[in-house]
Amino acid sequence: MSTEIRIDALLPAEMARRAEYLGVRKAEMANAKVFTLAVLAGAFIALGAIFATTIAAASASLPYGVARLLVGLAFCLGLILVVVGGAELFTGNNLIVMAWASRKVTFSALLRNWIIVYVGNFVGSVGMALLVFLSKQYTFGENAIGAAALKIAYSKVHLGFVEAIALGILCNALVCLAVWMTFSARSTIDKIAAIIFPITAFVAAGFEHSIANMYFVPIALFIKDFDPAFVAAIGANIEGLTWGAFLLNNLLPVTIGNIIGGAGLVAATYWFVFLRDQD
Repeated sequence: MSTEIRIDALLPAEMARRAEYLGVRKAEMANAKVFTLAVLAGAFIALGAIFATTIAAASASLPYGVARLLVGLAFCLGLILVVVGGAELFTGNNLIVMAWASRKVTFSALLRNWIIVYVGNFVGSVGMALLVFLSKQYTFGENAIGAAALKIAYSKVHLGFVEAIALGILCNALVCLAVWMTFSARSTIDKIAAIIFPITAFVAAGFEHSIANMYFVPIALFIKDFDPAFVAAIGANIEGLTWGAFLLNNLLPVTIGNIIGGAGLVAATYWFVFLRDQD
């Protein structure tokens, strides 16, 4: 028996086998456990979004690139909590496609996981948005945080359909690459380091993440619908900012794009390279 102790990071072929193994474990998890962990993930991503919105409000006077860099670094909190804390995130779970392509997970099990996780993420994200609204945190900084939240949401619901899909593809390619790289990690610090640059990059570049948008847009909608005096006081442009616009103009195309980027560009590619010819 070998007594060799390895401290090196896993190599890509080993990472692929780990991704496959974890995909099977996720697909076999009990529904109640999956849903609970998905609600947590939605809340965790929302916490990253809250941090990012606060930084966006504080860095409005900085040069564009610097401000986006800071916002992206703040948003990393969300995926760090998901990966290190343990939760089920729809965009990251696109990597289960690797186990499905190896015929170790059925298509129905894959879809079951995605649907339960997506709904749980929505509950967690929107629930956190409601809690933040009730806290009046958006009034902090002399209303700067609320103004930033409304501006962010307005821009998201006015994206073109194809534009939103493309931004979703680019986003989840980076998110899944971040999760993929954590499979090489031997420590918590390794995982955090693997997450920071891809997640900062997607936020700084303005790409679209479906689960993050489950916080970014609802918090603005709660402000608009239940605190019109605040909206009037800051003179925010809320034309077209509705639940229908959120669901159809943003969440739908961004989700489609996220699946293409995560399941297609990352999971399917790495499966083809490292797992297709395995015995």
